[in-house]
This record gives sequence, C-alpha cells and structure tokens, in this order.
Amino acid sequence: MNILVVNYEYPPIGGGGGVICRDICEEIAAKGHRVTVVTSHYDSLPMHETLNGVAIIRLPVVMRGKKDVASFLSMVSYVPLCIRKATSILRRERYDVIHTHFAIPSGPAGQYISDKYGIPNVLSIHGGDIFDPSKSLSPHDTVGLKQTVRRMLKKADRVVAQSSDTKSNAEKYYGVDRKIDIVPLGIRPNTYSAKSRQDLGLPADKYVFSTIGRLVKRKNIEDLLHIIKEIQISIPSVLLIMGDGPEKDFLESMIRNLQLEGAVRLLGRVSDEQKFEYLNASDGYLSTAIHEGFGIVFLEAMECGLPVICYDRGGQRDFLINGKTGYLVELGNKAEFAVKLQELLHSKNLRTEISAHNKTYVKDFYIESVAGKYLSIFQEAIS
Repeated sequence: MNILVVNYEYPPIGGGGGVICRDICEEIAAKGHRVTVVTSHYDSLPMHETLNGVAIIRLPVVMRGKKDVASFLSMVSYVPLCIRKATSILRRERYDVIHTHFAIPSGPAGQYISDKYGIPNVLSIHGGDIFDPSKSLSPHDTVGLKQTVRRMLKKADRVVAQSSDTKSNAEKYYGVDRKIDIVPLGIRPNTYSAKSRQDLGLPADKYVFSTIGRLVKRKNIEDLLHIIKEIQISIPSVLLIMGDGPEKDFLESMIRNLQLEGAVRLLGRVSDEQKFEYLNASDGYLSTAIHEGFGIVFLEAMECGLPVICYDRGGQRDFLINGKTGYLVELGNKAEFAVKLQELLHSKNLRTEISAHNKTYVKDFYIESVAGKYLSIFQEAIS
C-alpha cells in the first residue's frame, strides 16, 4: 500500500499522539509499505527527509514556537498548507489510503483530501483532541470546535479510538452513531541498557518515582507534589518529572513553596534512551492526570517492570488492572493515593509480583501487533 499520513505533530515535536504515529508508520514501512507523513516544521528540522523508511514532509506553519505545545495559529495554518502540499503531491503520485491523526486540527485537511481525490480516510482520535476537561476550550464544550469534530467523526471512512474511554466520549459528546474501532496504543520493546543510580546521580538510599508528560494542566502534577510532600516523613523519596511545557514555572514555584527542592527534580524533555534509563532506575510510576485518552507512558513504565499508581479516569482503565499492574485510585483522592503508595512500598513481595506481571503483560501491546491491526483496517477501507 501507499499511505499518506496527515498529522500536525510528528517527533521530535509534539507528545504521545505524535510518538504513536511515528511508531506505527515505521513499523508499517518495515513491512514493505510506502508511508509519507505531512506534518509541521519546527526550528532547524529539515523540510524533507526520510527516517527509518518513512518520508517526512514538514510544512512552514505560523508561530510554532515550542517543541512540546502547538500554538493556535500553527494549528490553524497547518490545514491549508497541508491541503496545498497534498494537492501538489497527488499530481504525480497516487495513494491508496489516508491515515489522519487527530480530529482537529489534522481532521479537516485529511477529510478534504479524501473527498477531493476519492481516497479512503481512516481517522485516529487520540483523546485530548475530542475531550480535555482541563481546557477552557475543550472541543467537547466549544461550539465551533464541537461541530468540526462531529463532522470529522461522521465523514471519515473509518474511525479508530485508542480506548473505550475515547470511543465513549465520541459517542457521548458528539452524538456519533457509527462503528468506531478500538486499537490500543503500543510500544517498541525496550532495547536500552540500564544504568546504575550512581551513574544517573540518583540516591541509593531513597525510593525513586517517575512521571512523564507535557507540563500542562491536564497532567495535574500539582496533586502529585502534594502526595510526595505527605509521604516524605515516613518514606524518603525522589520524584523525577520528565517533560516540558507551559506549567513549568508554576511547578517550580510550587516545589519551592512546599520545600521539595531536594525531593522533586524537573528533568525537562529527555531522549528515549534517558527516559528508559530513569524508568529502569525507579521503584514506581505515578500519575495524577485528570484524564488520559490512553496513556502510553504506562506501557513504557510496565516495560521496565514498574508498578503503576494513577487516577482512574481515562483510557488506562482498559489495560491497567487494580492490584495486578499497580493501583487505580479515585480521581482527586490524594489521601487514598498516598495510602496505596505506602502499601506498595511496605511490601517487597507485592512489588516483585507486580513487576514480573507487568513485564510479561506489556508484550500484548508491542507495536507490531498495533500496526497489524491498522493494516487490516486500511485494507477494509480500501475495499
């Protein structure tokens, strides 16, 4: 197949939606298919390049000033630029299927190309692009955006949600009555070597916890800082926060106010290798996000054998099992979160049991399986 991928974010820019897009594209390319991605340009990245078998075309969007977060103008400008570039490409080349990631802003571009050239469009919705309770302009509660998302969900030849939570939100908030496939996100097996805590500058006599994600309100790291403050007296520990974003200054101020300077480290954006080095050196993975469409970071933590403790709202409920992979805690219940964390740390046998389970269980979510499911959907859409 010859596949055109429409996604306004693609690594090294963006978050989890871009990462899973890249991994699927590279896996599909490795199986012998042709894949072309049309995405946004940033900083000094080349406008055109081929990486791991995937042809990448980057568009000069307006005011993309940050690697982790897209500006409103950059998202709006992506749509006409993508349509223009695709029109140019399609004068000389034919594609079998379009794979569009995110109902907005990528959705209108992918659907326009599909309608104009008669190419089936498979739309992947990633959670935050249809429902984000932390945003004042979340699409599910903003008139113009809601109408656009509804139209994208209805017009696409196939719609793929990453979790039952994302599917449910599409049906609940947009009144969509159609088949929506569920294909979970996936990861590649970790091939990076572990490093000692000494090499990473981490204490050997304290518990180490990790959390990963863009520093945005939805990640609700504020709750996690309060939890770490509460357990410090009985459980000396260090929290590693990997990621960057608009909440960084606020979190730095909060760390100072809570007197957690020695207990919390803001590591910023890290490479994949560094991420797995820190995860392998940790005792657990913690998240107090108020919603996750899926949560690929949970899989990455499980790959390293970490117990996962998080709130119970979002797509992670599809695959995280209370008492088996760690603990799911009622949204916003910081006291219960702290109790479950202490319960886990006070039982070495429990941690060992969960670690062994997670390392085996996560293999069900390797990217090869995910890419295979998408290829089947592409074939069905074409036929």
